[in-house]
Amino acid sequence: MASASAQDPAIESTPGVQRPDASPPGRFVEVTDAVAGVKGWMTPGQARLLWRSARVLDPGQRIVEIGSFQGRSTIVLASGAPKGAEVVAIDPHAGNDRGPNEIEGFANEAESDHQIFNSNLAAAGVAERVRHVREFSDAALDEVEGPIDLLYIDGAHRFAPARDDIVAWGARVVPGGTMLIHDSFNALGVTLAQAAVLFTSGEFRYVGRSESMAEYRRERLGPLRRITNLGRQVGQLPYFAWCQLVKVLITLKLGALTRLIGNPSGEWPY
Repeated sequence: MASASAQDPAIESTPGVQRPDASPPGRFVEVTDAVAGVKGWMTPGQARLLWRSARVLDPGQRIVEIGSFQGRSTIVLASGAPKGAEVVAIDPHAGNDRGPNEIEGFANEAESDHQIFNSNLAAAGVAERVRHVREFSDAALDEVEGPIDLLYIDGAHRFAPARDDIVAWGARVVPGGTMLIHDSFNALGVTLAQAAVLFTSGEFRYVGRSESMAEYRRERLGPLRRITNLGRQVGQLPYFAWCQLVKVLITLKLGALTRLIGNPSGEWPY
């Protein structure tokens, strides 16, 4: 989920002024400046992982993002991608799945998110580099043709849609391609989807994570490597348990206590 009401103070402030003639930032520090006023959940480490994953692509390759909200991660991906790479952002902007406890659609927020998304991309100078597909991810499958070199999944976090995104869109990632999943080993639905599809997969190798953003590489795995791959993912479950404890304490309005267990911001973990 690319959206939330809480923001990362390291790279977020107030909305910036639109600059339609801006050039896409080239260095990572310029990227963090470009998204400083864009709402969403993305830590500096996660932004760097997105940017780095886009930077290694070649012209003509394709990036697909599922869940764009107001464009924070979209800007990072488009800024890192080489000239000539295709960047597809899929988000219905239906006002749903905007963050914790915002599952149902809200018409006012939907149209506002859509307008802000477009303004933020223009301000960052990447609007012309991004094709926005305003559809739910399952309906967008026919809107994006061909293989995917970099897939970023940050859509609905319930088990069924999260699993469907991993299965349907993951199947289109090229061998050697990258799949990034936000709220991995964090959101219950996403983690269950990972367990169902990826823990014993012979197609995707778990590379690591930046907080709750997991990185997978599409590779054929033999029996021994599959066991190792399973073990490395199961090894992330203590982090999952920690995230659930933090969420419970915050829900009980005891967020300050989470600082004592390694959550210095006192905010919802992402």
